[in-house]
Amino acid sequence: MATATTTPEAETDASALGTRRGKLTLALLCTIAFLDFVDASIVNVALPTMGEDLGFSVQNLQWVVSGYLLTYGGFMLLGGRAADLFGRQRILVAGTVVFALSSLTGGLAQSSGMLVAARLVQGLGAAMMLPAALSLLTTTFTGTDRHKALGVWGGVAGLASAVGVLLGGVLSDGPGWRWVLLVNEPVCIAAVICIYLLFEDDRRHPDLRKLDLRGAVLSTSGMLLLVYTLVKAPDVGWGAGRTVAGLAGAVALLVIFVANEARSANPLLPLSIFRIKGLAAANVTQLIGVAGIISMFFFLTLYMQNVLGYSQIKTGLAYLPLCFGVGIAAGISSQLLAKVGTRPVMIGGALLASGGVFWLSKVPVGGSFLSDMLPGMMLASFGLGAVFVSVTTAANEGVPADQAGLAAALLNAFQQVGGALGLAVFSALATSRTSNQLADHVPPPEALTAGFQRALLACSICLAAAALFAMRTSNTRGELVDPQAVDDEQARHTSVLDAV
Repeated sequence: MATATTTPEAETDASALGTRRGKLTLALLCTIAFLDFVDASIVNVALPTMGEDLGFSVQNLQWVVSGYLLTYGGFMLLGGRAADLFGRQRILVAGTVVFALSSLTGGLAQSSGMLVAARLVQGLGAAMMLPAALSLLTTTFTGTDRHKALGVWGGVAGLASAVGVLLGGVLSDGPGWRWVLLVNEPVCIAAVICIYLLFEDDRRHPDLRKLDLRGAVLSTSGMLLLVYTLVKAPDVGWGAGRTVAGLAGAVALLVIFVANEARSANPLLPLSIFRIKGLAAANVTQLIGVAGIISMFFFLTLYMQNVLGYSQIKTGLAYLPLCFGVGIAAGISSQLLAKVGTRPVMIGGALLASGGVFWLSKVPVGGSFLSDMLPGMMLASFGLGAVFVSVTTAANEGVPADQAGLAAALLNAFQQVGGALGLAVFSALATSRTSNQLADHVPPPEALTAGFQRALLACSICLAAAALFAMRTSNTRGELVDPQAVDDEQARHTSVLDAV
């Protein structure tokens, strides 16, 4: 029987996915991914009730969402490298425990400050869990198994955004908003037990004196400042000194981080990873695509609740067809990858999603779900499933086993920055349009709809731009990759980074 600790260096002819243990391993890792992804969106529909119960101000309520994204994106790179250095199973367990305890704290919170603090810690736990889980997947499965496993992972990632809104509506209108956090507890407990059963203890004891502590401080500080500034920009204004200073400071920290990595003997982020063909383009495609997709969910939810008057549970149920669409698209896309490769699927998915969101940008004030929203949502769902499956595969192809955690962290860090950037930029567009309409004495429902239309149009353009960047990615069909060959290929290439 193939074990869950099979690595590319020790591949056998047997199919790991053909065994019960292999299927359980994939199910466990995808469940962990789903848990992390879904918690970025599951609280959205429950925000009004949270605000009433805990006395949130309108301004501070956004930190229930933003607090999670801040630490999730800010600590992602550090979490991924820690998994490579200290052991993936070890970091995965630690992150899951942190995630579970913070979810429990948030679910039992008696004040707004307590809930926001719990969400900040929850994001830290997710930043440890996700890269460790994805790197375990890419080092456990090889060849066509790896390709199929990444396809399932990508489908789960796309599905989670839609399911989060659905679950948030059902739970908040049912047992109450606290259960959008408390529902994590049994899943986390079961996950920890299964991690110990399915994975051997791979803990390592690296020489702490050789760790790139300066790089860790610079990268984490830069990412935290970048995400924080993007989250606050719509409130304080893009031209405000605070926003400009924050963005400039984040860029400066990240530039110094890159310079430090180029000179470090034991870098936190070995810059040689960017020599892997197509990896950088796949990550940028993820950033731009996520900026459009996550924002689409945000504005469509606001439109249904604030313009059409949908209840929380009705808003959640409205996303049910989209969930099915993502699942179907993910299954079809994973099959297409072996035939045509990742690039055509990625480009086609981005264009399909762009067309769907463009349809949604035409929603009227008295819109109908069946005629005005459902067609666009289904087109977007098919594109979403295709993009996540293909990008996840392309961004992890050809990565050596000892950098699997780093590659996973990079992909998800780009995703978090993309989500924060998209919401910040498109919220500003929507707010500006709505404010101008209100100043012209346009009725509030029409003014809100006009703002949402403009933001959704920008999301559509963003997804079309993602298709352009996808043209620069490698076109892999899930072929076997020899890690030593990858290392040799990296060594043969000269890079401008070496001269920094």
